[in-house]
Amino acid sequence: MTTWITVCDTCKRDGWLVGDTDGEKLAAAVEAAAEGSDHVKTRRVSCTMGCVRACNVTLQAEGKLAYTLGEFEPGAEAAEAIVEYAELHAQSETGQVPYRQWPQGVKGHFVTRMHPLPTE
Repeated sequence: MTTWITVCDTCKRDGWLVGDTDGEKLAAAVEAAAEGSDHVKTRRVSCTMGCVRACNVTLQAEGKLAYTLGEFEPGAEAAEAIVEYAELHAQSETGQVPYRQWPQGVKGHFVTRMHPLPTE
């Protein structure tokens, strides 16, 4: 099953002045890290309303737990950890990944966990 990584491309961290937003930088890094994956897809959206915790991503798959993560430094290291976690999410039947398997780069970044919608 496919796990989607949704990246807020309008996120701006404290200190941002001009040029590409921090969200755009993170989105580009996540897209590069996910390139070639059979189980992870990416998309960009404008504003996930998590500005206080920029940079934000959401991981979702149909019928599974979904997660919002934030406060990332936009770059390859964060992107690789996000994609690695998304791969584990895709492999999990419920979307829950045991803590011992979490990449170090996502620890401390979880903001919310949302349960899947009922099927009826």
